[in-house]
Amino acid sequence: MIDLGLTKLAIIGAVALVVIGPEKLPKVARMAGTLYGRAQRYLHEVKSEVSREIEMEELRNLHKDIQDSAQSFKSEVETFKSEVETTVSGHMGEVESAWRGDTAVMPTTATPDDIERKARDFRRKKLAKTSSMPAWYKNRQGTRQHVLSGAARVRKFRPGATSNTKFF
Repeated sequence: MIDLGLTKLAIIGAVALVVIGPEKLPKVARMAGTLYGRAQRYLHEVKSEVSREIEMEELRNLHKDIQDSAQSFKSEVETFKSEVETTVSGHMGEVESAWRGDTAVMPTTATPDDIERKARDFRRKKLAKTSSMPAWYKNRQGTRQHVLSGAARVRKFRPGATSNTKFF
């Protein structure tokens, strides 16, 4: 802003001391400092407002560019859609004409018996699968190879029936 050196400030202070007087100088200096602070705040606000307006103008331009590109993209999509619809409708006409002709083959639908047979075959295949773990490994680790029913478990662990140990 204003370039004031030490000598210029000393001269201004001496002139102010002579003109204002020593008893009013602190009050005038305080008022000058507050005015200088207000001026700085005002300049800062003006600068920030100007920069904000510049950013808003840039955003408006960017918004306008994006809207233009979106409109052009929308028109391109609509033209592509209409081209696809015409192509698909043309091919559908060909398929319908071929369907009505002599070469038409009616699709077969699965009957409930077919569905039941396929489910039964699937269960058989699933039960026929063996584990990928070898039997010798299962025996060594002590893993169960068969599922016990509830009655078999009761019989196996019933005291006195299968074991000779006596409880109190």
